[in-house]
Amino acid sequence: MSALQSLMIVDGALLALSVVAMVLAMSNRPTGRAIYAASLVLCAIGFVAALSFLLGRETPQSMSLPIGLPWIGAHFRFDALSAFFLALIEFGGAIASLYAIGYGRHEETPGRVTPFYPAFLAAMGLVPLADDAYTFLVCWECMSLASWALVMSHHRDPENGRAGYIYLLMASFGTMALLIAFGVLAGADGSYQFSTLRAASPSLGIATTGLLFALLGTGSKAGLAPLHVWLPLAHPAAPSHVSGLMSGVMTKVAVYAFARFAFDLVGPADWRWSVPVLIAGGASGFIGVLHALMETDLKRALAYSTIENLGLIFLGLGLALAFKGNDMAGAAALAMTAALMHALNHMLFKSLLFFGAGAVLTATGARDMGKLGGLLNLMPATGLFMLIGAMAISALPPLNGFVSEWLILQAVLLGPQFPQWTLKLLAPATGATIALTAALAAACFVRLFGVSFLGRPRSAAAAKARDVDPYSLTAMGALAGLCLLSGIFPGLIIDALKPVVLLAVGGTMPLQSKLAWLSIAPIAASRSSYNGLLVFFFMIMSGFLASFVIHRLASAALRRAPAWDCGFPIADPATQYTAQSFSQPIRRVFGGVMFRASEKVIMPPPGDMSPARLTVQGYDLVWHGFYLPIERGVSYAATRLNGLQFLTIRQYLSIVFAALVALLVIIAGAT
Repeated sequence: MSALQSLMIVDGALLALSVVAMVLAMSNRPTGRAIYAASLVLCAIGFVAALSFLLGRETPQSMSLPIGLPWIGAHFRFDALSAFFLALIEFGGAIASLYAIGYGRHEETPGRVTPFYPAFLAAMGLVPLADDAYTFLVCWECMSLASWALVMSHHRDPENGRAGYIYLLMASFGTMALLIAFGVLAGADGSYQFSTLRAASPSLGIATTGLLFALLGTGSKAGLAPLHVWLPLAHPAAPSHVSGLMSGVMTKVAVYAFARFAFDLVGPADWRWSVPVLIAGGASGFIGVLHALMETDLKRALAYSTIENLGLIFLGLGLALAFKGNDMAGAAALAMTAALMHALNHMLFKSLLFFGAGAVLTATGARDMGKLGGLLNLMPATGLFMLIGAMAISALPPLNGFVSEWLILQAVLLGPQFPQWTLKLLAPATGATIALTAALAAACFVRLFGVSFLGRPRSAAAAKARDVDPYSLTAMGALAGLCLLSGIFPGLIIDALKPVVLLAVGGTMPLQSKLAWLSIAPIAASRSSYNGLLVFFFMIMSGFLASFVIHRLASAALRRAPAWDCGFPIADPATQYTAQSFSQPIRRVFGGVMFRASEKVIMPPPGDMSPARLTVQGYDLVWHGFYLPIERGVSYAATRLNGLQFLTIRQYLSIVFAALVALLVIIAGAT
């Protein structure tokens, strides 16, 4: 049995499992654990099939099924690009299912989650296999609708209802943009098979138009600015294992779709295509991390950081397009490898962080950082795993986030070789954006982890928190271990990505596994190299040495004291730094421009014992400056047009007659 057949059987079994879950949910049977366990097994089988195909470097496989439109059918194809993203999707689905076996017991309405969960996994798995526009869009829409149903599982919460509504609108916009992209590339002949699109030779204008619409459609699903407004609403609204899937996995389906368009379907690359991709990626990274720094909701902060990391991935893809358009195959391979590796890394550490947030929510019932604190002593395993995830997403060595961001910066350093001045200027701006984003991301996760897990509990619920079930801890521990292993041995991943990169840009990076001490040298060993294993060994030895000096050579006496209280003698949790106070300096630097932030201080006069109050008000400029005027315009037009349904028959006939006359005048003028 071929890998493609195995994957199709897995997706079919997931769809059947969804039907079974729906029937069982209607009978009110508590079968959530069985559904999640079956999903875990099926996704594990799919992961093995995809990874075996990728590592075996097999030739592409194709299949046609007599479903869909009668004269078209459904076409599926499995190549190296599909294999990488399917391995990512299936592994993410398997680890989320393992987490859900334990977490699902705490779900208030499991009957609203389990029927759509396997369908969501199946739809995500089918998108990279689709080989014609019709099949692709059907699978894409099924993915959107299944995830929307999961977002709406807690529909009685008004905020969740609003999140689902905005998500549905943005998903519909993205699908419309993709439909236009396929239509533009297919042309007048209207042949929508990917093989036909590859063989076509569209003009530069047609290819550029198709790619721009593809960027709109995939960027909407990935959460690129300014199409990101749904993401910080929808991801926190979903159950935490679904949040991890949407943030860590579903956004990578959007990355796959853009890569399929940009490096496969639109024809030979042109360097000008990279400009909007780089601008969108840079803006998304900066906007996402600033919003994450201002958020006090744990899951919303993680959702905004997803926007930042997707921006970094698209920066890598934009650089790969720019290098490929200039026939710089080696540099294009470096940028493409960095983008794909960051997609993998983001799946690992963002799933871990959302699972950790779900564990905190289960233990405390709170997502507000102001109601947490002191959890490291009460939830030591969750705290350790969250610390590893926070370090990884902050791009600290020797974890995996550092490697992929370092590779992107290495690609940026090749920017002076561009022959176009536009790219010569844009490349250093991209590097500065990555550096600033990385620094702000580190501050963001020092704040998130410090306020949530360190200090003293800020609420009674936080003081009673305990670690969660073994299934959830096993899933988080596996992800934390992979964050470390992929950071220590990145050369193995780089070599495994060779067939994907070769298919996309026509070149590969030098073989890394033959370098001494498992080092990586993206360009040349004499110019730039990194060894995660030696860094990890040095950190371990430094830690042991510091511990030996402190505990053996210094005083052996054990002293216990309360946490440092900044000189304030009252041991009250209110005296601790809050999430808002931690981000206040950054808010004062960027808040006036990015959020229109304003502060209002109410200071009581002498003798008045009422407390002083500081109120901070800010706005999302994208929402208030772009989407809100559109919403008001649509509402105004709908209100005005609402009167049309109350016209008399004479008025209706007059409107039809006027429209007919206007149409005849237009036709006469055209001829």
